[in-house]
Amino acid sequence: MNLLYKVYDKCLRVLYPQTCYFCGKICRTPICKDCLKKVTYIKEPRCKKCGKPVRYAEQEYCQDCKKRETAFEQGKSIWLHKGPVTWSIYQFKYHNRRIFGEFYAKELWRLYGKNLKNWNIDVIVPVPLHWKRKRVRGYNQAEIIAHHLGRLSGIPVNAKAVQRVRYTRPQKELNDKERKKNLKEAFQITKHWKKVPHVLIVDDIYTTGNTIDAAARVLRQNGAEKIWFLTISIGQGF
Repeated sequence: MNLLYKVYDKCLRVLYPQTCYFCGKICRTPICKDCLKKVTYIKEPRCKKCGKPVRYAEQEYCQDCKKRETAFEQGKSIWLHKGPVTWSIYQFKYHNRRIFGEFYAKELWRLYGKNLKNWNIDVIVPVPLHWKRKRVRGYNQAEIIAHHLGRLSGIPVNAKAVQRVRYTRPQKELNDKERKKNLKEAFQITKHWKKVPHVLIVDDIYTTGNTIDAAARVLRQNGAEKIWFLTISIGQGF
């Protein structure tokens, strides 16, 4: 049986060779040597609230978090949102590369598994898509990441706890003021929500944080006591 599995695995690798998740080139590792030099893993110093990289160790918060109160406690991300990370996420979201979600989840668990244990997370909630957008795309990318992360961590996933009730414009097309207005009353709790104290929100990208904050506020209003988030990429904090 062991020999048969090895032969089967070898055949799969010939038919479907490993490719880099950031450029698509065939390689033996998830990230090729060229892309590994380009991707920026988020390290200290970073904002104590959202986790964006900041310029100085003495700087506690990024420019966005200095200006506002958020419904979430803290968040962390894997990479800075720039090439080739942007290419990878674009393929994941719009070119049906759902397999990327497993790789992202493994990186989240590798980097932040200890955080999840320290935060004592009760449930993982992915940021929902409006049903119209999900019907066109065929899937919710945040939900894919959440389910893989749930399997790795053993934490239950509730993908139906929150629904997006307003068909909003893409946040990337708007300025900060428009983004906040765009998300006003965009989310709603559902009958599938079971009140628990500690929640992890999962999404693909964190820019100003308005989307995650809007989802977090709905959860807080319905019994969640503390909320954290994890995303794949994040913008610069200065």
